[in-house]
Amino acid sequence: MNTVIWDGRTVAEILTIEFLASAVGSVLAAIAIIILGFVIGGWVRRRLVSLGGKHAHLDITLFNFLGNVARYVIIGFAFLFVLNTFGVQTTSVVAVIGAAGLAIGLALQGTLSNVAAGVMIVFFRPIKIGDFVEVSGQMGTVKQITLNFIELASVSNVQIIIPNAQVWGNTIVNYSSYDTRRAEWTFGVGYGANLKLAEDTIRATILADPRAKTEPAPFIQVNNLGDSSVDFLVRVWCDSADFFGFQTDMKRQVKEALDDAGIEIPFPTRTVIQVQE
Repeated sequence: MNTVIWDGRTVAEILTIEFLASAVGSVLAAIAIIILGFVIGGWVRRRLVSLGGKHAHLDITLFNFLGNVARYVIIGFAFLFVLNTFGVQTTSVVAVIGAAGLAIGLALQGTLSNVAAGVMIVFFRPIKIGDFVEVSGQMGTVKQITLNFIELASVSNVQIIIPNAQVWGNTIVNYSSYDTRRAEWTFGVGYGANLKLAEDTIRATILADPRAKTEPAPFIQVNNLGDSSVDFLVRVWCDSADFFGFQTDMKRQVKEALDDAGIEIPFPTRTVIQVQE
């Protein structure tokens, strides 16, 4: 028989109330710790990202990656702390997570290979956001680098998604890696043309463009004696940002300059002789 000790309540009732109060308090404390973990993790991530954005020589992609890692680590520690508060042996939990991770890893080998390749891309930085690259036969501007894929915007502004395993495991051509590039053309003139005049006309036309650099010195030389033309090989340096426009514009301007100078630009011809019987 229960003994009434205060205000009509038994010992069992009081103990039950205290237990419930303690349990509710523990649950509220656990929720507060988890929320605090998310808040601190988000703050640390934002600080790391802002640190990368303040300095132009630092790669923002790397700091985005480090920020995400730091956030998840802090949140993970918050969950482990909560479990430890409730008396759960965290070493057992870690062991279970490790075993589960191994099983999931075997089932998701392709996905994890993309993640591993993403880590290599982030740390070794063969490409960065804003670079114009050619990867796996696709060419475009890098818009996003994640742990699973990279996003390109093609010349026609079409979205291209490439898994990281195909990026890291293939040849990467980065057209933005260096500040300058060398444009190259081949211009043919007729065999009867004045080669000195042709060379001077080509040189003057190209160097008149402000995008052309005089250092290193331009290369303009006869490179080939074709079937119907004498071919000049022309190589001129320019800024990487000007490369495509510069190379395209010079084709037309040099052609018009050679026409104005009276220099013939030959084209293949074929003579057909018909024999009548």
